[in-house]
Amino acid sequence: MSAGPTVVLEQAAKGTAAFEAAVHRLTDSGFTRPSYLPGWSRAHVVAHVARNADALVNLLAWARTGVETPMYASGDQRAREIEEGARQPAEKLRAELLEADGRLAEEFAALPDECWAATVRTARGREVPASQVPWMRVREVWVHAVDLDIDTSFDDVPHDVCAALVDDVAASLRGRTDCPSVRLRSEDGARTWLLGDSGGVEPVVVSGDLPSLTAYATGRPVPGPLYPTGGDSPPKLPAWL
Repeated sequence: MSAGPTVVLEQAAKGTAAFEAAVHRLTDSGFTRPSYLPGWSRAHVVAHVARNADALVNLLAWARTGVETPMYASGDQRAREIEEGARQPAEKLRAELLEADGRLAEEFAALPDECWAATVRTARGREVPASQVPWMRVREVWVHAVDLDIDTSFDDVPHDVCAALVDDVAASLRGRTDCPSVRLRSEDGARTWLLGDSGGVEPVVVSGDLPSLTAYATGRPVPGPLYPTGGDSPPKLPAWL
């Protein structure tokens, strides 16, 4: 989280509002339609975002109390809760999302300043300061608002969030041998990001506007044109998360 906690908490609040508004626009029957995520309906995405809020509440409780409280008891439990949530009536799932979002917002507001430096552990086993938790929520709500495949694209995501998402992807894919060497370049040339293992190989430069670069980097549908060197299609990137 490169921005200050207050800025990122504001980004999380805006992203949460955007996700909730997208879910509100869904008809009940629309919950069963496919999302952009393979094998998941829109209801799966909503259930996942609700359960993620509760998982992040666990991390904030860990930071506040010092008692180890994992995000999820197990990967199986996480998957089971998402499946169970996705099978619920739409109105109940909407309500569960709002309740979970409310619990997380309360925990964000109540966490004492000194607790933001406490070390917690992500579901992937990475130890991070609690100050990273708001960014983890920013990532979830904005990217999954796009994944709902309703009417939200990365064109609707604030540019500072898009830039931070590409920063996150670049950090995740940097040096990975399973990732082709790619240099992303914003259309104004002001920002570049190197992905993959250069290893003496000249990276393919992919230029475009920031929303399109963000969509490409995160493996989502790209809203605008991309311009790779050589004119071919941009190289396929491995999964970011």
